[in-house]
Amino acid sequence: MRPSVRHTYLWLPLCLLFLGGAVVAGLMYGTVPLTPSELVDILLHPQSSGLKSTVVWQLRLPRVGLAALVGMALAVSGTVFQAVLRNPLADPYILGVSGGAALGAVLALTFFSVQSYTVPLLAFSGALLALFLVYLVARAHQAATHTLILAGVMVGSLCTAVLMFLLLYAPADPMRNALFWLAGNLARGEERWLLYGAGVCVILVLLLWSRAGLLDVFTQGEDVAADLGVDIGRERLFLFCAAGLLVAIAVALAGLVGFVGLVVPHAIRLLWGAGHMRLIPAAAIIGAGFLVGADALARTVLAPAEVPVGVVTALVGAPFFLYLLRLRGR
Repeated sequence: MRPSVRHTYLWLPLCLLFLGGAVVAGLMYGTVPLTPSELVDILLHPQSSGLKSTVVWQLRLPRVGLAALVGMALAVSGTVFQAVLRNPLADPYILGVSGGAALGAVLALTFFSVQSYTVPLLAFSGALLALFLVYLVARAHQAATHTLILAGVMVGSLCTAVLMFLLLYAPADPMRNALFWLAGNLARGEERWLLYGAGVCVILVLLLWSRAGLLDVFTQGEDVAADLGVDIGRERLFLFCAAGLLVAIAVALAGLVGFVGLVVPHAIRLLWGAGHMRLIPAAAIIGAGFLVGADALARTVLAPAEVPVGVVTALVGAPFFLYLLRLRGR
């Protein structure tokens, strides 16, 4: 499917419009719904008191920021993995990073006192450990594509086995918290973690964006990259580690949120083409808006109860992905 010229030139305004609409929905909807005039008044008068003002400034704004950060990280990492591995079904969880993060988080929720820093710290540590194990296995084979995938599946399966063992013998309350986190949880967002994660994620996204031309070469095959003088093993490992760190930060902050890194890159390719100079920033913006909107839906559909955001992304993402496949087939 060729992207239309008109839409190609309008890609940035359309992406920003989508993100802006999602942010407005994330601030307006939830257990305490707001009208547009109420939201504008609260944003223009941040010192105002009242329940709705507290909800917006202390609860929804940090949560919308966290959702945008996680959505950006997952979408960009999925874009990179699909290019490096030359696998259209590659997503941020294919390389075992999510399994390591999940194991670390469940250890924190089950056996340690749950402080504000415990879950993200141990989840990030578990993700880095899984990433390091995959790197050690892949380094012996010059980071070949099939080796990366197999090493990731192996590490992810090992982490899942240990995770299931822990959940079987965990007390009821920690197990319930762990299961809710594993389904995707944006309720734990804190301002300092959001700022730290945002700083690192922006740097990583910019580094990956600077390799946009290299990603275009990788999609053409290793022979083409070698003919152009690219050090395939070194560059693949750099891209793999940078994208893996994005996944580690996202999973450490929000749990396991699926389909963002799989659906968003495919949707953008169908709309505006596969050039990574445009694909990476578009994926960052659309991924952020997609998860912000999904979180707003998760907080609204069964209010005052809350649906895990990972459930919403799966319910929305799976039919949408099938629709994309149908369009591509045409």
